[in-house]
Amino acid sequence: MAGYDLIIIGSGPAGLSAAIYAQRAGLNAVVLEKAGVSGGQVLTTYEVDNYPALPGINGFDLGMKMKEHADKLGAKFEDASVLAIRPADTAADAAATEAAGGYTVVCDGKSYETKGVIIATGAHHANLNVPGEAELQGMGVSYCATCDGAFFRGKDVAVAGGGDVALEDAIFLARICNKVYLIHRRDEFRANKALQEALKQYENIELVLNSTVEEIKGTDSVNALSVKNKLSGEVKDLPVSGIFIAVGIIPDSDAFKDFVDVNEKGYILAGEDGRTSKKCIYAAGDVRSKALRQIVTAVADGANAVTSFQEDVL
Repeated sequence: MAGYDLIIIGSGPAGLSAAIYAQRAGLNAVVLEKAGVSGGQVLTTYEVDNYPALPGINGFDLGMKMKEHADKLGAKFEDASVLAIRPADTAADAAATEAAGGYTVVCDGKSYETKGVIIATGAHHANLNVPGEAELQGMGVSYCATCDGAFFRGKDVAVAGGGDVALEDAIFLARICNKVYLIHRRDEFRANKALQEALKQYENIELVLNSTVEEIKGTDSVNALSVKNKLSGEVKDLPVSGIFIAVGIIPDSDAFKDFVDVNEKGYILAGEDGRTSKKCIYAAGDVRSKALRQIVTAVADGANAVTSFQEDVL
């Protein structure tokens, strides 16, 4: 089992940024990627219009540019599904692990020894799991209003959800869209009262309560939603150009929940420096507890985590 200075788990924007900074720092590092392809969620984003200096770039192209940058610097990548991180004293070969650093990253069929780990496994949006959702993702189906809302300026859209994010999205979209349908399966929102009061200020937000999205319709792009009223059973179509799904975000932290501290939603507790509750274990990107989850903040996290590692170890 080869030893590394640093292991980066995940190859989305946070992981790729960490890889770039690790190479520039001359660290012996490896990126472990589960999907066998780098880029993370950005690869499924049709267009990215808020990444500095690259307005309107295709998400796949942006992910590939980040990977190419890491490759040019000589970053090492391996396909691996991480099962756990263990401290040296519980490793099968404790002496070798301790000599190499302090942790063993256990994968399916292989283990790695390292002085430090950056967890950059990201998060995934909870789905509605209705017909048309997967097929029209990036073509009117979005999970981020601040990312994609500008593409729907002056159009009719819908938001599905009843929590803080859903109401924040509806308010954000109401400022730039013609009309916003806010669809929620209950008759009351879970969002905080301040947001519920703010919602009332926008006449172009129409509440569609006690209702669920049954189907997202369209061929090349979204053109309507099939919505069912849970009380009456009535199903009707809402003509919209897009739907923003805000029914939850799930951090990909299951393999680490018993090793580092996480919050009630499963996000790894770490500050801007990336430091977690364990020495030389860092969190970067969407898996980290933070207010704003965007490509630009993920990239910053990766850089900060490598810098913290250098301060802590070297």
